[in-house]
Amino acid sequence: MISFSNIKTIFFDYDGTIHNSIKIYGPAFRKAYSYLVEQRLVHQRDWSDEEISYWLGFNPQEMWKKFMPDLEENIRSKCSEIIGEEMDSLIDKGKPELYEGALDTLKYLKSKGYRLVFISNCKLSYKDSHSRLFGLGDYFEELACSEEYNFIPKYEILRDIKGKYCEEMAIIGDRFQDIEAGKKNGICTIGCSYGFSLKGELDEADLIIKSISELKIYL
Repeated sequence: MISFSNIKTIFFDYDGTIHNSIKIYGPAFRKAYSYLVEQRLVHQRDWSDEEISYWLGFNPQEMWKKFMPDLEENIRSKCSEIIGEEMDSLIDKGKPELYEGALDTLKYLKSKGYRLVFISNCKLSYKDSHSRLFGLGDYFEELACSEEYNFIPKYEILRDIKGKYCEEMAIIGDRFQDIEAGKKNGICTIGCSYGFSLKGELDEADLIIKSISELKIYL
């Protein structure tokens, strides 16, 4: 068993790690795709949650460039706006769901003296609305999102902010971007198999957990 006894700072991914984001991202993605159908840019088709969840973990700019690279920039921006607005609407209606035990685990870790940092490939409005809804500021001493850093890769954001924290660090997340961020910054990595990872994405993680509550065993 890997020892994490020296860890002092923990960087947390949000979607797929703390927040079961497909509950609001799925409907928002489908609404944006319907707009493309209306514009006669794509053919009508049904999207499963599993197909849509692949795009969770990418920042909005990366997602649209990879998903439909031939779309004009103004159309990609419109689709990203549709997704953001629909998720904001669902957030206002109280639709987001955190994974079972998420807040209890954050409370436990904070009580143990860990410094907790939120780091997500999301927009400012998304971060702020979730912070208000779930009181994230009660647990995290910093909430960093990719829009604040001009949507640079997560490993670069981590490189920029980690100097403010104790050197014994770990990053926790469900996608390859999280494991990449840890490896490129020389810190421990914990993969969340309950999130939205594809086969093989978490293979290089130092530890893989099946629920967020398992962190209480190791930390």
